[in-house]
Amino acid sequence: QVQLVESGGGLVQTGDSLRLSCAASGRTYSIYGMGWFRQAPGKEREFVAAISWNLGNSGIADSVKGRFTISRDNAKSTVYLQMNSLAPEDPAVYLCAAIRTSWSSKWREYDYWGQGTQVTVSS
Repeated sequence: QVQLVESGGGLVQTGDSLRLSCAASGRTYSIYGMGWFRQAPGKEREFVAAISWNLGNSGIADSVKGRFTISRDNAKSTVYLQMNSLAPEDPAVYLCAAIRTSWSSKWREYDYWGQGTQVTVSS
């Protein structure tokens, strides 16, 4: 099993920045990659970014490209989501997930999930 714990969410103003962290523990050797998803009330879960552990191959959703960046620290088994220029469309619960098989932007393919961290943006 793999446990994921997110942190770093909060209330910010439009244009501000936040950095989310997701620390993995347990059988982290079984993880191929990590992803960030977000879900706003009444909306479907949406892919934000993903990264592979070994090669660091990453992908970012078009909706956040140029504003968000994903990175990882293998030594700390932690993945980060740097969010800049936060906008009114960004508030959601941000969820970290781990996948065992291959890189994916599809949330149903992920094996482990954190509890989520709330991001709120005020105008």
